[in-house]
Parts: sequence; C-alpha cells; structure tokens
Amino acid sequence: MNNKVSIITPCYNGARYIGETIESVLAQDYTDWEMIIVNDGSSDNSEEVVNAYVQKDPRIRLINQKNGGSANARNHGIREASGRYICLLDADDLWYPSFLSEQLAFMNEKGAAVVCSSYEHINADSEVFGRVDECMPVITTRDMYVMNRIGCLTGLYDAGTYGKIYLREELNSLRDDYAYWLDCVEKTGLAYGNQKVLAKYRVLDTSTTGNKRKLIRVQWRFYREYLHLNPFAACGNLFRWGLAGLRKFR
Repeated sequence: MNNKVSIITPCYNGARYIGETIESVLAQDYTDWEMIIVNDGSSDNSEEVVNAYVQKDPRIRLINQKNGGSANARNHGIREASGRYICLLDADDLWYPSFLSEQLAFMNEKGAAVVCSSYEHINADSEVFGRVDECMPVITTRDMYVMNRIGCLTGLYDAGTYGKIYLREELNSLRDDYAYWLDCVEKTGLAYGNQKVLAKYRVLDTSTTGNKRKLIRVQWRFYREYLHLNPFAACGNLFRWGLAGLRKFR
C-alpha cells in the first residue's frame, strides 16, 4: 500500500493567498504527496497563479470546474486522489514544514486512522494572533457532537484502511468540514490529537469564521438539522461552543 498523502485544496478567488499555501506544502520535509487544487469557478487569476506551480512541480495538479461550493470541490479532489492518506487544506491556510512527517509518525505511534494537531490563528497579513487552538488528546464521537474538535487544516485520514469518505454537499458548504470529520470519527471510532502546533489557520473578516453572527446561525442549524439535537441539547452545545470561541480569540 502506498504512503502517499493526497492534499485536497478547494480554491475560489484565492489568488492572494494560494501561492503562500502551496509554498508551505513545497516546504514539507515529507515528500511523498500530491496536491490537488480544485479551482471552483474563480473569477480572479487563481488559475494563473496555480499553473505557475504546476509547471514547476508534477506533484501539484490543477482541476478547473464550474462553481459548486467547497464541499463539491473537495469531493472532486477526493475522487481524483491516489494517495492512501487524505488531508483538506484550504487555499489560505498554512502548514509548518514538519506537518506531514510528524502527523504520519503520530498516526503510526497511535495506531490511528484519524489524527489532528494544535494550530495557531493568523490574520490577513499572516500575523499570528489569539491563543493557540489546542486539540484534545483523544476525540470521540460524543466529543464531536458538542463541537468540531478537529481543525480541518490539521486533519489526516487513512483512507487505505476505511476507504474514501466524502463531504456532504447537501449542507451547501456550511459546516461541511465539521460533518466530514464527524463522519471520519464515527467510521474509525476515535481520533487522536497531536499537541504540537503544526499549522496556521487564517481568519478573515469576510470568512464565515470572521462573521460571528452568521457563524452562530450556521452552528445552530447544524446542531438542529444535521445532528437532530433537541433544542435544549442544541442550546447547551451552542453555549459551550461559544465559550470555546471566546477563549480562543481573546
């Protein structure tokens, strides 16, 4: 069985940051990877920026499609993936150079099929701010029902053991990453968190994460409509999720 890592990167008008993201992948000290970038109908020069890297490194692939949303773009990439391991790295997030090597070693150490790590937050200028988002050492399905305990940019899934898992496009790209990692944990039983800080998550004012009111509504709908929690359980989880967010960014 191959040990290649398939890195799936959806890109919608991501020209400003996609080069920096690709550079963080090129800097990895683990070299057996492919990066599948799905250009999701961008109207900026994302395709041009990515193509410059495609010409330089055959491990980087570009797929162009009509705009279908992040879940659709990620699924397109997962279908094309040839690696044993699957990562979801957004077009504006960054990895430290040892991310892949340390996560694979951690996965082998734990005998796990899903792992994640702690990560920092960066702003539009790539400056670190706020507190480190520290992952839980062990993550159960019950933990995932409270909130997404796996930072999407840090997750690593062994598809060679359990088969490919796809994102739920019916969520219309709202919390689809949460649903994906929940499905992975439900499939494998447990996930393990590497306490080391191995990635940088970008928070922009225009993103769902940056738009607090919108994010609260989306989170509530996810609890009620996707997880089918009763109003009391959903309120309790929303409160805990909100407290965690306040600690993270203060």
